[in-house]
Amino acid sequence: MRHPILVSACLLGLQTRYDGQAKPKEKVLRYLATNGLIPVPVCPEQLAGQPTPRPATRFACGNGEMVLDGTGSVVSVTGSNMNDIFIRGANETLKIARLCGCTQALLKERSPSCGVHQIHLGDCIIEGQGVACALLRREGLQIYSEEDL
Repeated sequence: MRHPILVSACLLGLQTRYDGQAKPKEKVLRYLATNGLIPVPVCPEQLAGQPTPRPATRFACGNGEMVLDGTGSVVSVTGSNMNDIFIRGANETLKIARLCGCTQALLKERSPSCGVHQIHLGDCIIEGQGVACALLRREGLQIYSEEDL
């Protein structure tokens, strides 16, 4: 039996990244096929209503967990606080996971929404999770990044 898995849409070749690009990864497609998984493409930022392309966004303080708790912040390069938008996108992503019966997610590393092990804090790369990743983990999903494959 094949099982559904949430996958960052950009990893599947969809042009959903902030800059309008994709980050297709052959190893992601191979992993899905080898393990009989059905990809459910998601882009939390688009699900929150953000356009593509859109201004780049990074953490100004904290990480995804802290944004969910109200103590961190995600800010666009134009200076706009994006916390509410990123939380909305995380919640919409969780709804899709539940609707499709996903218990796993394969997400794009270092994304402010999808980062699994690393995120951008200002101009630095630090350990931490993106907002959608943090919410999905809280809700019990197993999370991997393309770099875990």
